[in-house]
Amino acid sequence: MSDNLRGVLLMCLAMFAFTINDSFMKAASLELPLFQAIFLRGFATTALLLILAQITQGKIDLRPAFGDGPVLTLRTLGEIGASVAFLTALTHMPLANLSAIMQALPLAIALGAAAFFGASLGWRRLVAISVGFAGVLFIVKPGTDGFDIWSLVGLAAVAFVVVRDLSTSKLSSGTPSVTVSIWAAGTVTILGGVVILWQGWQDVTWHNLAMTTAASAALVVGYMASVMVMRVGDIAVVAPFRYTALIWAIVFGWVLFGTLPDGLTLLGAAIVISSGIYTIWREARRKSESHL
Repeated sequence: MSDNLRGVLLMCLAMFAFTINDSFMKAASLELPLFQAIFLRGFATTALLLILAQITQGKIDLRPAFGDGPVLTLRTLGEIGASVAFLTALTHMPLANLSAIMQALPLAIALGAAAFFGASLGWRRLVAISVGFAGVLFIVKPGTDGFDIWSLVGLAAVAFVVVRDLSTSKLSSGTPSVTVSIWAAGTVTILGGVVILWQGWQDVTWHNLAMTTAASAALVVGYMASVMVMRVGDIAVVAPFRYTALIWAIVFGWVLFGTLPDGLTLLGAAIVISSGIYTIWREARRKSESHL
């Protein structure tokens, strides 16, 4: 299996797993306070990751490779911010609408790479990114009756994920993916526990436990696949398959919650996705020309 094919499959798997996690967490938050659901899911997720580390590595080592400490810290902070912002928005808006906003990620990551890592952006890619972010306005609908304030929290989640993913790309191969995932899950769990001390604890049913455990199992798969996908394959080939998340979000949102995105949201999503794919294609072509 080529690195590109492995990367594509990992990206599709990650998007599917994350959407399953999102669906279970949205359902759980209908019955439990959000941070209690985060804590329960995080506890199970961290336990599963520790078991996975023991199985795959023969030991549990939470130490990052030499020089990776600051990068892992930054990535972990991005994970915390992304989790809180995304799940907060998810409890207040339809799954597919939030997923549509998240489709701006490849554009935001390209912009972030240029701003912080000096990656070059030609005028065509800048125009495509601008058009893509204009598409986000169709989804958010500022100044209209369809505007949802929680869409802005979704945009904050995009910014935090950019920090997370750009940091991941700078981690050395000496820090195992499972270690990175344990740090992410563990810190989010601790945050949930701290907030619970302030909010109080609600009695948990077996149904609640089943939903949060299922979410944690899906999250483990998503964590591992998303970390590994940033380390294999050509990002120009792999990145477009991030958009499969919107397909799953529409399906699960309709089947589980009876919601479908409106026409403007779908139009905005189409603009964002088209701009993202073009941006990725231009980057691939630029790299190809530079090697001639």
